[in-house]
Amino acid sequence: MDLNPIHTEAAYKAALKETSALMASDPELGSTQGDRLDILTTPVRAYEAKHFPITAPDPVEAIKVRMDPRPAQ
Repeated sequence: MDLNPIHTEAAYKAALKETSALMASDPELGSTQGDRLDILTTPVRAYEAKHFPITAPDPVEAIKVRMDPRPAQ
């Protein structure tokens, strides 16, 4: 199992492609593919945390959004 840190967008996209394929195959926990999926998510999460951080919303703004009337769907 050759895994490396993800430093480039190209490497990130390749890791996402492999992750997606592994998820689609729905591997058994503890299998070779299941372990690879489990391990591959660590560098993907690290890259996403660095390049696509999700910050908590301002509490007042969050309340305002929730109070906004929404049209019936």
